Amino acid sequence: MDTIAERGLDGLTMAGLGREVGMSSGHLLYYFRTKDELLLQTLEWSEGRLGAERGALLSRAGTARERLDGYVDVYVPDGPRDPHWTLWLEVWNRSQNADDDARARQAAIEGAWHRDLVALLAEGVSRGEFRAVDPDRFATRMRALLDGFSVHVAVGIPGTGREQVLAHVREFIRDELLPRP
Repeated sequence: MDTIAERGLDGLTMAGLGREVGMSSGHLLYYFRTKDELLLQTLEWSEGRLGAERGALLSRAGTARERLDGYVDVYVPDGPRDPHWTLWLEVWNRSQNADDDARARQAAIEGAWHRDLVALLAEGVSRGEFRAVDPDRFATRMRALLDGFSVHVAVGIPGTGREQVLAHVREFIRDELLPRP
């Protein structure tokens, strides 16, 4: 992740990474087989950390809306070249040629985010904090919105910085999820 943050994925070579961690590129390939596998395992490691953060956030006391804001905050990248999102973009790009195992592992990561959001939405609906929406359908739409905006933040498209994106998402939540007065 440090190398990705420093140099981006273009600067990540097996030889360069090997030098940084005190191994030969051949040794890295022995453990990871391919650069794609290295990237996917790095993503799984990063997602494990984010999953723990997301789990702690979702299990804390507070309203469903407060926890939804926290979920969004964890989801949206910090800014251009956010290492986690840079890694996601590369893995998504390479997934076109991925094998079934790699695709299943990516789906598992995506599924964890989705299940957590569905559970949070269902809780908010049951408490009357949110409108009576279909939590699974709403989660699908909301994650598509978050993914689209997050890609814009991660690649640095002008006018779509983190704060602008968070404002758009808050507006979407207000307009589409919160009970109308």
